Amino acid sequence: MAIVLPLTLPLAPVNAIVLLVSMYSGAMYGGSIAAILVNVPGTGAAAATTFDGYPMSKQGKAVEALAISASSSAIGGFLTVLTLIAISPILIEVVLMFGTPEYFLMAVLGLAMIGVVAHGSITKAIVSGAFGMLLTTIGIAPNSPVLRYTFGSLSLYNGIDFIAALIGMFAIAEMIKLSAQSGGIAEAGVELGGSALQGIRTVLNHPITIVKSSFIGMFIGAVPGSGATVSNFISYGEAMRSSNDPEKFGDGEPAGVIAAEASNNGTVGGSLIPTVSFGIPGSGSTAVLLGGLLMHGLRPGPQLFSEQLGTTYTFMLALLFGNIFILLVGLFLVTRLGILTKIDTHYIIPTIVVLSMIGGYTLRTNWVDIVTVVGLGLFGYLMVKHNYSVIAFVLGVVLGPIAEENLIRSLQLSGGSYSIFVTKPLSLLIVIAIVGILFGPFLKRQLERALS
Repeated sequence: MAIVLPLTLPLAPVNAIVLLVSMYSGAMYGGSIAAILVNVPGTGAAAATTFDGYPMSKQGKAVEALAISASSSAIGGFLTVLTLIAISPILIEVVLMFGTPEYFLMAVLGLAMIGVVAHGSITKAIVSGAFGMLLTTIGIAPNSPVLRYTFGSLSLYNGIDFIAALIGMFAIAEMIKLSAQSGGIAEAGVELGGSALQGIRTVLNHPITIVKSSFIGMFIGAVPGSGATVSNFISYGEAMRSSNDPEKFGDGEPAGVIAAEASNNGTVGGSLIPTVSFGIPGSGSTAVLLGGLLMHGLRPGPQLFSEQLGTTYTFMLALLFGNIFILLVGLFLVTRLGILTKIDTHYIIPTIVVLSMIGGYTLRTNWVDIVTVVGLGLFGYLMVKHNYSVIAFVLGVVLGPIAEENLIRSLQLSGGSYSIFVTKPLSLLIVIAIVGILFGPFLKRQLERALS
């Protein structure tokens, strides 16, 4: 989007914005392709897709997983944009209810999901999440000029880039693991199974999961500063929490792919609310979109919902049609890429490692990102080998900075009083949800034991 932005100058304002929002929506879906095929999330918003999408590829179900991703993305995006068109005035009022304390509590809600999504030892999951949060403290502290763990290096002032961390933990760690395996990514003796039609059927068999995940994505996307990476994990955690068989998640459970993909494309519609209503971008993509609006003389604010309402509805309708194209391209073209999982790993591994290094360096042209990719790749391999939760680590990396920045800001606003987190009905509701997630399973077991 950033590369294309200057190229939109000769276009009419409506055409330019349609181009940018379509790219935004398409990229949300596109990140899932590499996540499913080679365990490399194309964007942070596809990180949770790797948890079940890649195991499906290893089981020879790459075609089905890609079809599930395309169908879920298209349906999730379509549902939320339709809803946005219908109830945008009400949603604007909801967004206005969120302040700094609510942003902090939403981050804590995501961190509370560690106990839900982590397999095995809960202690190891907490340690993994805490280590992820610890890494995010490197660099300049939020809202203060204090330097932390920079060791006098200017390159560390901006801290660790979480995309570099994701590339290392997923791509490099998996390539190290695959280096001991001969043949393709799909396990030996496994043929490519499933079909695009089977993928569509699977999605339609999970209507509650797709609707719930879409609207979780929309709601979180409407909160500035949260974005698709946060909604991705919260939707995945909720799908796992509400499942009758949560142990299947992480081993190729289609519902995990559905939840992750429906939520990230659902986030696209939600993220437009603060961007066009208040000029507040919720992510890097919406920041570029905001730049496009301003560059073409479109001022975010009430006028986009009054005298320029036609323009607003034009790019919302573009998102609707964009989701139809996602479905068609995903089902008829992308599903053919499943054959990549049968290519010998001797060709796959060096290709992925080189692309990961290039991707890591181009993030900020900073050598620290290369070190992060390699270091966390080795560390991620050891984590998997010793049964430490990679999911918990990623949650810590993604949500740690959001939680810290908004905690400090909230306490500055309240003069150090923690009562700011329970004084408003909305914040109190989020606190109750956090407590429910943390202690709900324990209370459920105690209740079942008492009744039996």
